[in-house]
Amino acid sequence: MTTVRIPSPLRRYTNGQAKVTVPAGDISTLIDNLEAAYPGLKGRLCDESGQIKRFINIFVNENEIRTLQGEASAVTDADEVSIVPAMAGGH
Repeated sequence: MTTVRIPSPLRRYTNGQAKVTVPAGDISTLIDNLEAAYPGLKGRLCDESGQIKRFINIFVNENEIRTLQGEASAVTDADEVSIVPAMAGGH
């Protein structure tokens, strides 16, 4: 089971949990398993075509998946995945 850190805005889908665990071999499978366990979450992470939304950053340990193999990036039980929505605003 891979540990996934859930950002505050998405915790309403995980019953308020900041960390959840789901089985995964890669990011795409992880997202599908998150959706199976926590319905509605995939729609917040992916667009209509199933691609990760451009303002959602997903990290495997300290590495952003766009610098790895994207949704095909491998994950193991030892990895920690973080979902980080991009912040907007500022001066």
